[in-house]
Amino acid sequence: MSNAKPWIASYPPETAPSLEYPRVSLTHFLEQSAATYPDNNAVYFMGKRITYRELLDLSYEFANGLIKRGVKKGDRVAIMLPNIPQTVISYYGALFAGATVVMTNPLYTERELIHQLNDSGAETIITLDLLYKRVTSVRSSTPLKRLIITSIGDYLPFFKRMLYPLVQKKDGHNPQVMYGSDVEPFLSVLKESANNPVKIEVDPEHDIALLQYTGGTTGVAKGVMLTHANLIANAVQCKAVLYKLKMGSERILGALPLFHVYGMTTVMNKGISIAAEIILVPKFDVKQMLELISKTKPTLFPGAPTMYIGLINHPDLQKYDLSSIEACVSGSAPLPVEVQNRFEELTGGKLVEGYGLTEASPVTHSNPIWGKSITGSIGLPWPDTDSCILDPSTGEELPTGQIGELAVKGPQVMVGYWNRPEDTAAILKDGWLLTGDMGYMDEDGYFYIVDRKKDMIIAGGFNIYPREVEEVLFEHPAVQEAAVIGVPDPYRGETVKAFVVLKQGMEVSEEELEKHCREKLAAYKIPRLYEFRSELPKTMVGKVLRRQLQEEDKKRREAEEQIKTS
Repeated sequence: MSNAKPWIASYPPETAPSLEYPRVSLTHFLEQSAATYPDNNAVYFMGKRITYRELLDLSYEFANGLIKRGVKKGDRVAIMLPNIPQTVISYYGALFAGATVVMTNPLYTERELIHQLNDSGAETIITLDLLYKRVTSVRSSTPLKRLIITSIGDYLPFFKRMLYPLVQKKDGHNPQVMYGSDVEPFLSVLKESANNPVKIEVDPEHDIALLQYTGGTTGVAKGVMLTHANLIANAVQCKAVLYKLKMGSERILGALPLFHVYGMTTVMNKGISIAAEIILVPKFDVKQMLELISKTKPTLFPGAPTMYIGLINHPDLQKYDLSSIEACVSGSAPLPVEVQNRFEELTGGKLVEGYGLTEASPVTHSNPIWGKSITGSIGLPWPDTDSCILDPSTGEELPTGQIGELAVKGPQVMVGYWNRPEDTAAILKDGWLLTGDMGYMDEDGYFYIVDRKKDMIIAGGFNIYPREVEEVLFEHPAVQEAAVIGVPDPYRGETVKAFVVLKQGMEVSEEELEKHCREKLAAYKIPRLYEFRSELPKTMVGKVLRRQLQEEDKKRREAEEQIKTS
């Protein structure tokens, strides 16, 4: 690979191209912030505040509780919780105990849960009372031995805690679920444990802090092995890129789920490394988000495009004050230009696009927030991160401006997939991570993603990248969201189909959309088919599930064919 790194010349002067990374456990950040800012708020949750001193003590208590229950260094501990204080306590507590955390999506079905628990070998799980039945139903099919249950009401202010059972009943949940004798309440584990500091020796370079399962949107979910050093590196890199952040005075809006590596790094790990207050949001609701921003005045809002789209299109937007927000990095899906411009107008802050993947802890690129930001670009590689574009067929590096597969290398890149040496060898080559994303680099070192290698549409021999078509559809004033897939075509092989969600109260015809696209796209890229929907299927971090759209479309075509032949 070439040694030229044109992006370094494009860095703001305040961001060093190479950084120093402490050789410590990830828990070091929490101990450091608690020592320096003990009385600062670490967590805000629905009116409840927890200081850094309290968070450290609670994490020690939980670590001691796990060790007392037989959790040893290297054991996997699953955490299946939304964004609540117990998630942060469990995460750092498990790491203090020397365990490897397995973050588990609370929306997982029984099938997905069985796969992840068996694959990881997790014997301990911390989960919500509302998920108790689902977890116990899979217990006999998994290695689970210890089940620790918590409630959202455990960390609410007194008055809200009193009301919480009534809310559960209203929602159809039974707050008085009877647990088996082998289940322990979260608060009991804490109460009977001392908050003595826990010192399990950790080798940051080799010990796995986190088994983070890829979403499974491209096949069976695989456990990505991220070391303490990987996660430390990405938090330190994040701090260097967001160089204006002040220790002990930032407030981060935690709307991204912490069980996803993007939220875990940019909200929790980075937040705790700078002693920020983390404002936890258990469920993304646009109106509640607007109220929360107005009330708590966050300075940072890492998010996904769907979150920003929801906020800027809310009918009551003008009633709320969003001016506290100074910086946002958008990830997990392409950021439409219109959304970026509108959000910056409303807040007076900066919203830039970044890029990452689970296998890289996850961030590898972003546009400078306080520097030259290029719309449509994922920005520059982060400090100590190398990046290049490869020819997918030969593996050779391609020159500036040519489209190929993006490859990255850096201290945040995983050591491999858990128990999957063949899958690891296919994606990691001499330390280079093959991302599966197609893109190119310009002469200043800014990178651009055109699409997933697997999502590319080939129509009549022409390569069509869905993202480009989606960007054009987004520019239409009536369109709120759009997703594009390839569907079979007897003449062209594949043709372009667009799924469109319209803004509230807006109407537009297929003919109008076609005319709009014709003005901005070559004829072969224009969608031939349209389907209007009220919403698009997405992952928890707002990534549109194109594969699900393809499966639904395939079933519909098969059903229509059956009707014709019957």
